[in-house]
Amino acid sequence: MNAPASRRSPVGLGGPEPVLDVVIPVHNEETDLESCVRRLRAHLAARAGYLYRITIADNASTDETLAVASRLAREFPEVEVHHLDAKGRGRALQTVWSTSDAAVLAYMDVDLSTDLAALDPLVAPLLSGHSDVAIGSRLARGARVVRGPKRELISRCYNLILRGTLAARFSDAQCGFKAIRADVARALLPHVRDTGWFFDTELLVLAQRAGLRIHEVPVDWVDDPQSSVDLFATAAADLRGIARVTRATLTGEIPVRRLRDQLGRAPIGVEAPGVSPGLVKQLVRFAAVGVASTVAYLLLFLLLRTMMSAQVANFVALLVTAVGNTAVNRRVTFGVRGRAGVGRHQVQGLLVFGLGLALTSGSLALLHNPGLVLETVVLVAANLAATVLRFLLLRGWVFNPRRTAPEESS
Repeated sequence: MNAPASRRSPVGLGGPEPVLDVVIPVHNEETDLESCVRRLRAHLAARAGYLYRITIADNASTDETLAVASRLAREFPEVEVHHLDAKGRGRALQTVWSTSDAAVLAYMDVDLSTDLAALDPLVAPLLSGHSDVAIGSRLARGARVVRGPKRELISRCYNLILRGTLAARFSDAQCGFKAIRADVARALLPHVRDTGWFFDTELLVLAQRAGLRIHEVPVDWVDDPQSSVDLFATAAADLRGIARVTRATLTGEIPVRRLRDQLGRAPIGVEAPGVSPGLVKQLVRFAAVGVASTVAYLLLFLLLRTMMSAQVANFVALLVTAVGNTAVNRRVTFGVRGRAGVGRHQVQGLLVFGLGLALTSGSLALLHNPGLVLETVVLVAANLAATVLRFLLLRGWVFNPRRTAPEESS
């Protein structure tokens, strides 16, 4: 087995095969398809200094989409059409990417919500070998996004859930603007099961766990108000996908270790400054306490929610679990024993609790008659963010060794 490489080899730009294959998955897009392809082709003709291909992946359209695609392919030699008899964005990308002869594979949504100026920054790090996967991000610093509050809230909550459940380190899983090196795709695609909208997330989680470098490009993105995507049905399918990937990873169905050995980048050979074994142990213990506290909080919230309003139930559940969380973290995570300073620690812990309350209550205030399921999902996401803040404040302020040592020695 080959040892992991520190970087990929650069892509040669002078061969007879296309360097870049941009896939446009479509289903019943007869209105937007032609303008999209013409704009994309004009952009590539003016900017790309290498051979490229535009592949229209028609998945089971019932209107004139296939006819429009075929006409464009006859007009432009760089345009090809691939027809599938079944729907699914993931299925379309899996099929085309698995058979493409290009060195870099990309895709974008037909509505071109993402400004094409981001295409060069998306592809460049893959061509150079610096990165393995590249994604457009609407949530990265520098992105400029125009969309309604409902889509904004759902997107941010979804990505927070990914961070909490699958430990995702990428900021935006669902932006329809991504690219991957073909050599990496050939290794990952056989392990991606989803054929719909969760395909992106599953591929990115797999890439991250295989030790690949994911490059993020902040994009200019304008929401398409005519989009036919059912947000809530898609969100439900994504939650099922999260559960499936979590189970597959734990059971070994996804061979993460083998993929990491095959594709992962070698360590850079220096230790990160300021990261001590003590910090690692604290993070592990804090996470364990946090999981137990979150479960206790959710159970208590759901119980209280049947008897009182969401805001009151949230306050009581947070207060009870905050006191218990502070006490357990004091002893287990940060190793502070004895009765000295208990009162001060609890007071400071309650101040930290106040910040968590503001975050979760603010999230609830943004919702309007959401229903119990969405209400619970939003609270989980807000609590995950509050948990990170809680650890930083507990470690650096409440249980800072320089503050607790005098009390222990007195």
